[in-house]
Amino acid sequence: MLRLILRLRPTAGLPCPRVLPGPGTCRLRRLHSGVSRAACGGVDSVVFTRRASLLRWPQPASSLQAKRFYSLPPHQKVELPALSPTMQTGTIARWEKKEGEKINEGDLIAEVETDKATVGFEMLEECYLAKILVPEGTRDVTVGAVICITVDQPDLIPAFKDLTLESFKAAIGAPSPSAATPATPPPPAAAAAPGSSYPSHLKILLPALSPTMTVGTVQRWEKKVGEKLSEGDLLAEIETDKATIGFEVQEEGYLAKIMVSEGTRDVPLGTPLCIIVEKESDIAAFNDYVETGVAEAATPPPAPAPTPAAPAAVAPTSAPVAPAAAGAPRKGRVFASPLAKKLAADKGIDLAQVSGSGPDGRVTRKDIENFVPPKAAPAVPAATAAPTPAAAPTPVAPAGTFTDIPISNIRRVIAQRLMQSKQTIPHYYLSVDVNMDQVLELRKELNNEVKAQNIKLSVNDFIIKASALACLKVPEANSSWLDTVIRQNHVVDVSVAVSTANGLITPIVFNAHTKGLAAICSDVSSLAAKAREGKLQPHEFQGGTFTISNLGMFGIKNFSAIINPPQACILAVGGSEKRLLPADNEKGFDVANIMAVTLSCDHRVVDGAVGAQWLAEFRKFLEKPVTMLL
Repeated sequence: MLRLILRLRPTAGLPCPRVLPGPGTCRLRRLHSGVSRAACGGVDSVVFTRRASLLRWPQPASSLQAKRFYSLPPHQKVELPALSPTMQTGTIARWEKKEGEKINEGDLIAEVETDKATVGFEMLEECYLAKILVPEGTRDVTVGAVICITVDQPDLIPAFKDLTLESFKAAIGAPSPSAATPATPPPPAAAAAPGSSYPSHLKILLPALSPTMTVGTVQRWEKKVGEKLSEGDLLAEIETDKATIGFEVQEEGYLAKIMVSEGTRDVPLGTPLCIIVEKESDIAAFNDYVETGVAEAATPPPAPAPTPAAPAAVAPTSAPVAPAAAGAPRKGRVFASPLAKKLAADKGIDLAQVSGSGPDGRVTRKDIENFVPPKAAPAVPAATAAPTPAAAPTPVAPAGTFTDIPISNIRRVIAQRLMQSKQTIPHYYLSVDVNMDQVLELRKELNNEVKAQNIKLSVNDFIIKASALACLKVPEANSSWLDTVIRQNHVVDVSVAVSTANGLITPIVFNAHTKGLAAICSDVSSLAAKAREGKLQPHEFQGGTFTISNLGMFGIKNFSAIINPPQACILAVGGSEKRLLPADNEKGFDVANIMAVTLSCDHRVVDGAVGAQWLAEFRKFLEKPVTMLL
């Protein structure tokens, strides 16, 4: 069974706006054609059918989130996320942590069996496991159900000792009515409330199109306002942290309003993207529609922009503005993870000035790392000190000498993962030269045989096949470091690095050890084409057990690649060149095609001797390619 690792980041719960009688949330649903589509559902949510009638069905919201409740000591609830596009229920296969244990950043907390595979997920923040509400082996756990409770401090754990799932539901059920009570007055008070004065409609929210996605960019709308939407129509293309993914309309209707324009960057999950109505006559009612949630979300970004510019004109005025803006979202206690508090103390950062991206504004490690002190503060001493005018001309560069390129979501994730790999994985490198003469001869013969089938084998196809077979011979190289265990994989899924305009991506050749050269060639060609067009689906590039990066076609002789976690090895392939080798013949030498390869290994998983053994097997398969048939 294929196993994947999903990093579970607790994110702030976004309130579901009331569209019709019930709130709507979005999830991802996969079609038989393999294209991802965003479908909306929620408690008593409303969708359109082909018959243009309205259906209702109860379904728990499945947004991946952690919420705080204060009827018990401060804690976070971890809900069962949708770990596959079609997942509705899951089975808790195993808990990797026990109650009372500390959970470090990146620790695997549980393995969940979905309708597709067994998926493990990790926590990105330090905390303590206070209570497991769903025991191991529990089947058909609904997406969105609370499976465990975490706390920030170990002394809070005893408060949850006797807590059961039933009592917990009762505990959180008490605040629920009070939350519902204030929710009811606004509709009568505001005559323009969306659910009261507008025709029946459906809001499409930004769904999580990849496990690690927290924000997205609306690349392009495929439909315009007023156009009819049929089932299966492509609605929009969204750039995630992994790729650009299109999602489709599941039901018929009309596009009444687009609330997020093309090119809008860093749109949070759960943000309303557009409105769909059932009747064409209802479109006009939404011409002047304004989503209050979107307006509030759009207001903060412009606020910091004038703040840096203000010191140039009036430094004292902008100084109080920044603290006011920073203090507005949080009143009283500032919530932060233990790691964030430690980092803030080390760097001398005041947590009150940091905007938290976690649940309920909770400050996380990344918030501290990305924190930039407000420029209004330095402006005050600048007003009193004379050296400020001298400092201003220094950073000024002549116009036209540089170009600032915005960082895409994909490039940001690549940077984070590469930095994480180099900082946390003890790399070491092994290099070897491989005689490619027999591979080149065999490739020429096989290409003549399959020429009629429009198949052209490449040297890279032989390298993928030899790598997969070498992983079977030396399974330690086909393993993953999971902190508590080393997972040794029994199948070889080879990730092949492909360079695209947006950055590097690694589509996967699944079960490469069982496939022939022609099948590998076909897979690599189709995956590379989809990668360059930005049409890869998440399951086509997430996972993998071993990676190959080939720069030989660019004339590179040798290089060292960075390991793709949680994998333990990556093979860097250089180009082949003709060299003179000593030989027992009249000339005393032979001319051979030599290719240099370098294996980067994770020393926690693969010892030096094991890495050398893998390279020896790899070289044997390529120098005598007929052995790959055995």
